[in-house]
Amino acid sequence: MKFSKEHEWVELKDDIAIVGITDYAQSALGDLVSVELPKVGAQVQQFKAMAIVDSMKASSDVYAPISGEVVEVNTELNQHPELINSSAEDKGWMVKIKVKDPSELDKLMTKEEYAKYITGLKH
Repeated sequence: MKFSKEHEWVELKDDIAIVGITDYAQSALGDLVSVELPKVGAQVQQFKAMAIVDSMKASSDVYAPISGEVVEVNTELNQHPELINSSAEDKGWMVKIKVKDPSELDKLMTKEEYAKYITGLKH
Protein backbone atom coordinates (compact mmCIF):
# COMPACT_ATOMS: atom_id res chain seq x y z
CA MET A 1 0.00 0.00 0.00
CA LYS A 2 1.10 3.54 -0.77
CA PHE A 3 -0.33 6.80 0.58
CA SER A 4 -0.73 10.39 -0.62
CA LYS A 5 -0.43 13.63 1.35
CA GLU A 6 -4.14 14.17 0.64
CA HIS A 7 -4.91 10.97 2.63
CA GLU A 8 -5.70 8.51 -0.15
CA TRP A 9 -4.34 4.99 -0.24
CA VAL A 10 -3.59 2.84 -3.25
CA GLU A 11 -2.89 -0.86 -3.51
CA LEU A 12 -1.63 -2.25 -6.81
CA LYS A 13 -2.75 -5.67 -8.03
CA ASP A 14 -1.14 -6.33 -11.41
CA ASP A 15 -2.01 -3.18 -13.42
CA ILE A 16 -5.14 -2.36 -11.39
CA ALA A 17 -4.93 0.11 -8.50
CA ILE A 18 -7.52 -0.17 -5.72
CA VAL A 19 -8.05 3.29 -4.20
CA GLY A 20 -9.74 4.74 -1.12
CA ILE A 21 -9.29 7.28 1.64
CA THR A 22 -7.24 6.50 4.71
CA ASP A 23 -8.50 5.70 8.16
CA TYR A 24 -7.00 9.01 9.31
CA ALA A 25 -9.07 10.88 6.69
CA GLN A 26 -12.37 9.20 7.53
CA SER A 27 -11.73 9.84 11.22
CA ALA A 28 -11.07 13.55 10.55
CA LEU A 29 -14.21 13.83 8.40
CA GLY A 30 -16.54 12.09 10.83
CA ASP A 31 -19.64 10.17 9.79
CA LEU A 32 -19.95 10.10 6.01
CA VAL A 33 -23.43 10.67 4.59
CA SER A 34 -22.78 10.44 0.85
CA VAL A 35 -20.11 9.71 -1.74
CA GLU A 36 -19.89 10.89 -5.35
CA LEU A 37 -17.71 8.51 -7.34
CA PRO A 38 -16.43 8.93 -10.90
CA LYS A 39 -18.05 6.94 -13.70
CA VAL A 40 -16.50 3.75 -15.06
CA GLY A 41 -14.43 4.79 -18.07
CA ALA A 42 -13.47 8.16 -16.58
CA GLN A 43 -9.83 9.17 -16.92
CA VAL A 44 -8.26 10.36 -13.67
CA GLN A 45 -4.97 12.17 -13.20
CA GLN A 46 -2.61 11.78 -10.28
CA PHE A 47 -3.27 14.38 -7.56
CA LYS A 48 -6.40 15.74 -9.32
CA ALA A 49 -9.90 15.53 -7.79
CA MET A 50 -11.81 12.38 -8.78
CA ALA A 51 -14.57 12.00 -6.17
CA ILE A 52 -16.36 13.81 -3.35
CA VAL A 53 -17.18 12.59 0.14
CA ASP A 54 -19.76 14.38 2.27
CA SER A 55 -19.86 14.18 6.04
CA MET A 56 -21.95 16.02 8.62
CA LYS A 57 -18.97 18.39 8.98
CA ALA A 58 -17.88 19.07 5.40
CA SER A 59 -17.67 18.12 1.77
CA SER A 60 -14.20 17.04 0.66
CA ASP A 61 -12.57 16.20 -2.64
CA VAL A 62 -10.86 12.85 -3.02
CA TYR A 63 -7.77 13.00 -5.21
CA ALA A 64 -6.49 10.24 -7.51
CA PRO A 65 -3.23 8.89 -6.09
CA ILE A 66 -2.40 7.51 -9.55
CA SER A 67 -3.39 8.25 -13.16
CA GLY A 68 -5.44 5.94 -15.33
CA GLU A 69 -8.91 4.78 -16.30
CA VAL A 70 -11.61 3.97 -13.76
CA VAL A 71 -12.57 0.33 -14.43
CA GLU A 72 -14.79 -0.28 -11.39
CA VAL A 73 -16.47 1.72 -8.63
CA ASN A 74 -17.65 0.47 -5.26
CA THR A 75 -21.39 0.92 -5.86
CA GLU A 76 -22.13 -0.33 -2.35
CA LEU A 77 -20.95 3.08 -1.10
CA ASN A 78 -23.96 4.74 -2.77
CA GLN A 79 -26.25 3.09 -0.21
CA HIS A 80 -23.70 2.61 2.58
CA PRO A 81 -21.13 5.46 2.67
CA GLU A 82 -20.52 4.50 6.32
CA LEU A 83 -18.49 1.52 5.02
CA ILE A 84 -15.69 4.04 4.60
CA ASN A 85 -15.95 4.93 8.29
CA SER A 86 -15.95 1.32 9.46
CA SER A 87 -13.47 -0.11 6.94
CA ALA A 88 -11.67 2.74 5.15
CA GLU A 89 -8.71 0.70 3.99
CA ASP A 90 -10.62 -2.47 3.02
CA LYS A 91 -14.39 -2.72 2.34
CA GLY A 92 -14.61 1.06 1.97
CA TRP A 93 -12.47 1.14 -1.19
CA MET A 94 -13.80 3.64 -3.73
CA VAL A 95 -12.51 2.90 -7.22
CA LYS A 96 -10.31 0.56 -9.21
CA ILE A 97 -8.08 2.24 -11.78
CA LYS A 98 -6.25 0.67 -14.72
CA VAL A 99 -2.84 2.22 -14.15
CA LYS A 100 -1.27 4.26 -16.94
CA ASP A 101 2.20 4.77 -15.41
CA PRO A 102 3.22 2.57 -12.45
CA SER A 103 6.26 4.79 -11.81
CA GLU A 104 3.82 7.39 -10.36
CA LEU A 105 3.73 5.19 -7.25
CA ASP A 106 7.24 6.50 -6.51
CA LYS A 107 5.68 9.91 -5.72
CA LEU A 108 3.65 8.37 -2.86
CA MET A 109 4.55 7.46 0.72
CA THR A 110 5.05 4.04 2.28
CA LYS A 111 2.90 3.08 5.28
CA GLU A 112 5.76 4.06 7.61
CA GLU A 113 6.29 7.44 5.89
CA TYR A 114 2.55 8.14 6.01
CA ALA A 115 2.36 7.24 9.72
CA LYS A 116 5.16 9.73 10.40
CA TYR A 117 3.45 12.34 8.19
CA ILE A 118 0.09 12.18 10.03
CA THR A 119 1.84 12.21 13.41
CA GLY A 120 3.24 15.60 12.40
CA LEU A 121 -0.27 16.82 11.50
CA LYS A 122 -1.78 15.98 14.89
CA HIS A 123 0.45 18.48 16.72
